[in-house]
Amino acid sequence: MERLFSFEIKRKSHEHADADLTLFRFPQPISQNAVVPRYSMSRSSETSFPTLTTTSISFFQLQDKNADLSLKIEEGFGPNGLGILSVTDVPGYPSLRRNLLQLAPRLAKLPKEVKEDLEDPNSRYNFGWSHGKEKLESGKPDILKGSFYANPILDTPTTETSLIQRYPSYCGSNIWPRNTLPELEVAFKALGMLIFDVGLMLAYHCDQYVSRGMNTRKDEGLESILRRSRCHKGRLLYYFPSQQGDPDGNSLSSWCGWHTDHGSLTGLTCGMFTKDGVEMSCPDSAAGLYIRTRSDQIVKVVFGEDDIAYQIGETTEILSGSYLCATPHCVQAPKGEKSSGIERSTFALFMQPDWDEKLNFPEEVRIHKEVCITLELLIPSNSALTFGEYSEMLLDKYYHQKQ
Repeated sequence: MERLFSFEIKRKSHEHADADLTLFRFPQPISQNAVVPRYSMSRSSETSFPTLTTTSISFFQLQDKNADLSLKIEEGFGPNGLGILSVTDVPGYPSLRRNLLQLAPRLAKLPKEVKEDLEDPNSRYNFGWSHGKEKLESGKPDILKGSFYANPILDTPTTETSLIQRYPSYCGSNIWPRNTLPELEVAFKALGMLIFDVGLMLAYHCDQYVSRGMNTRKDEGLESILRRSRCHKGRLLYYFPSQQGDPDGNSLSSWCGWHTDHGSLTGLTCGMFTKDGVEMSCPDSAAGLYIRTRSDQIVKVVFGEDDIAYQIGETTEILSGSYLCATPHCVQAPKGEKSSGIERSTFALFMQPDWDEKLNFPEEVRIHKEVCITLELLIPSNSALTFGEYSEMLLDKYYHQKQ
């Protein structure tokens, strides 16, 4: 590995407001001169935060395994990046995105008893329908949005009872509304599989970038880890029509609280806004995705409606020795009179290691302090934790603290 430099960052964990992040040891940018990301920047009159456009890579560039995309990867995912980049010109993507997102309001408006049949408490509502089961940062139940979770690659990842009991959030089976909304399954799987396939292409180029600074075996790379995994998870989100005077409406994180994805790579669609069933543009330019940068600056991030955005998760940051970096992010709801009655639909695919994948955590890389303490208690020296164990530990702590 090329030489490293160390510096201190103390920032608040937005998942746990009272937990400080411990020190990270970041690698020197791999290129000879540090890459300063060339983001397109603007500043909205309605927000005090700058707006940045993601670094983008065309699908046709991504397809070429001989292409050197290391500068793009570094701009988007490297130590000076936003932890996000977008892929443009993906064949067939615009229609698949529209086909799925337009079903989110229909799903949310199904009869209560139908949606209750789609719930799975045993998986902590990580399969099927979920509404009001999560908490806002204020501690109140999140009734502003509903979610539908499913594995778009495998309907039944395993039939082994012991695994289903141990890792219910990953090893359970999909629950589809085949009698009431049969088209959901087809649209969900089609979009999820496309985002997965493009994500694997991106993961290949991430591995090429990381390999310039780290010695890793081929089967330890991000692409290999994701390709053999059985527990990827898609999430269709529906944000109910906003009303003036929503309790958390003035918060920057009013639609989705500050968090850092704990998996490997998250694929995101641009949100679809509708009112009374008619698609429209968002009436509030300040609404949308916000990211806290490595220098502790908050910025609004935008990407094209027909682009797929990808964000790095904490697991990839750890396993890449921080050559690929995750960033905390949140979503702000639209505000103002024109925003009343606006609903939003979007989709995320959480690409993550298999539950049995052994993760070797480098000693110099830490996530937030509470997790580090738990890891030190559970992991003997020179040992490893599986992704399933790591995830269940985080979920246990999260749900315990939120009760």
